[in-house]
Amino acid sequence: MDYLVNLSLLKPDPALDERMHKAGVTIRRALAPELELVTTWVRKTFGAGWSSETAVAIMRQPPTCFLATRDEKLIGFSCHESIARGFFGPTGVDKAARGGGIGHALLLASLLDLKTMGYGYAIIGDVGPSEFYERTVGATMIPNSEPGIYAGLLKSPPSHE
Repeated sequence: MDYLVNLSLLKPDPALDERMHKAGVTIRRALAPELELVTTWVRKTFGAGWSSETAVAIMRQPPTCFLATRDEKLIGFSCHESIARGFFGPTGVDKAARGGGIGHALLLASLLDLKTMGYGYAIIGDVGPSEFYERTVGATMIPNSEPGIYAGLLKSPPSHE
């Protein structure tokens, strides 16, 4: 199921920014030289599909991938405009770093970037944790959005070893 976010209602969250600062977390736009490092981490942590979408986001100018780092180590990422125009995702935070607002900060960075790009709304495709998106950015379900943009996606063939 896809969800819609009204970007005109979103504003920066100074309290969340301060929370990230106190936790030693930096949220920033990815840089092209980080492509291999980031996509390898995403592939190992979340799978090949997300890694491919992340590569597309990093190769855009400017990149549409944001990174969460702590002590110069990657702990999370968010992308937009990788599967389609105006779409948010994929996004993920390392299991050990979850629960501290990093996912929220990454989501907000990407959605505010879409707003700056001129979009009035963003689509979150094939939402997993719907309650998180509803609570943090007021996302609402898009009726009749299943199957969504990922319908008919190729799957890896079974291994014949």
